[in-house]
Amino acid sequence: MTSATSLNTDIDYPDSDGKPMAESDYQCPYVAYGTEILNIFFADQPQVYVSGNLLIFYKEGNPKACVSPDVFVVLNRPKGKRSSYKVWQENNQYPDFILEITSRSTVSEDQGIKRGLYAFWGVSEYFQYDPSADYLEPPLQGYQLIDGNYFLLPATTLPNHGLSITSKVLGLELHLEQGELRFYNPVTGEKLLSHAEAEAARQAAQNKAERLTAKLRELGIDPDSV
Repeated sequence: MTSATSLNTDIDYPDSDGKPMAESDYQCPYVAYGTEILNIFFADQPQVYVSGNLLIFYKEGNPKACVSPDVFVVLNRPKGKRSSYKVWQENNQYPDFILEITSRSTVSEDQGIKRGLYAFWGVSEYFQYDPSADYLEPPLQGYQLIDGNYFLLPATTLPNHGLSITSKVLGLELHLEQGELRFYNPVTGEKLLSHAEAEAARQAAQNKAERLTAKLRELGIDPDSV
């Protein structure tokens, strides 16, 4: 007689749903950006798992019971590479934060099926960002789960006419700056930089220092004396 356990081990849980990572050039960069930024921010916290566009299987034995959030964070789960996230193998731990990079063509899913599923899972915060500004107004919105339902998080208007929404789960602020999504550390007030942005900033600072050194030498001033 074949046991239920042995049957479950024979079930194939695919690593991909066969869909493209993002539907257009508007969405794709922000999936990568959000995942990279949050991985950098939580790099020294071994019990925070960050991923993006990874299949989450939430019913053992049913490979069709899955969804692939664009960006998600699970607190109190160890880092490590996964081909998929099977909830029953992760101490039944669901994401605490989910960000969907959305558009008009995904509005029914993001506002309907996914929103209801994430609430059922108990995802504390659900954010949506519409980079093409097709249907969300404002294009960045955050929701907090209260008694099983999502309620809009308050947004603060920024001096540059953008907005800021605080994520208590992440301990970060999500900003909308001239239509662009950016993450900020409220403790330092600094914008979080991707690896490429950090390298560009380092190179710019080095170039500035080299120009200053050259100018001082033109004036006959020893740069080491300044």
